[in-house]
Amino acid sequence: MLRTLWDDFVGLIYPRLCLACQEPLMTGENHLCTGCRAELPYTDYHRLPPDQNPLGRRFWGKLPVRHALSYLRFVRHGRVQHLLHELKYQGQRDVGTALGQLYGAELHAAGLAADFDLIIPVPLHPKKLAKRGYNQAAAFATGLATGMQLPASPTALRRTANTNTQTKKNRAERWQNVATVFEVENPAAILGRRVLVVDDVLTTGATLEACGAVLLAAGAAEVSIAAIACADR
Repeated sequence: MLRTLWDDFVGLIYPRLCLACQEPLMTGENHLCTGCRAELPYTDYHRLPPDQNPLGRRFWGKLPVRHALSYLRFVRHGRVQHLLHELKYQGQRDVGTALGQLYGAELHAAGLAADFDLIIPVPLHPKKLAKRGYNQAAAFATGLATGMQLPASPTALRRTANTNTQTKKNRAERWQNVATVFEVENPAAILGRRVLVVDDVLTTGATLEACGAVLLAAGAAEVSIAAIACADR
């Protein structure tokens, strides 16, 4: 009782805010308010047969992907864009972890966790990692791993070049920007394993395609991809 009263008192002075809408969170709510949880633009792609999944079609003829998953749709100037901005530029790594846990629990309930052996985030270059302080894709991977009760390996892939931002590049430019900048740290660790490689945002899929190709070449049994949000091309 005393702890609850103290928490309520502290909440009046330093209210916890919803990371999507910035409204105060109520008791029992964490990271996202109930309203935003209900109104976020979920894709539900994991409920579709693979041949009917529009996200999977982006990889047809480019990369053999078993599952193509995205928790949310990216909508400009909406809640999802605000969440991603908080995650990438405001030091709110908990956004990635929380969304990963929610999505991971949903994928686990749908039976998809049994299709993966290992979760691997798209890596940041060490210079960018040092500047930001954390890898937003790794935060998402950590949450997914908790929700799906699977291991995650944030160091399985390494980025060997500090590439320019992918923003405002077309698909060909994005592919050229990332085609040769990833390598597997320890091939024995991914040999024969079914890998889920994850990033924060999927637009053309060039980055995840490049990572997936490197993992398959190093001996992964199969590759699936997942993102917090996918944008329309």
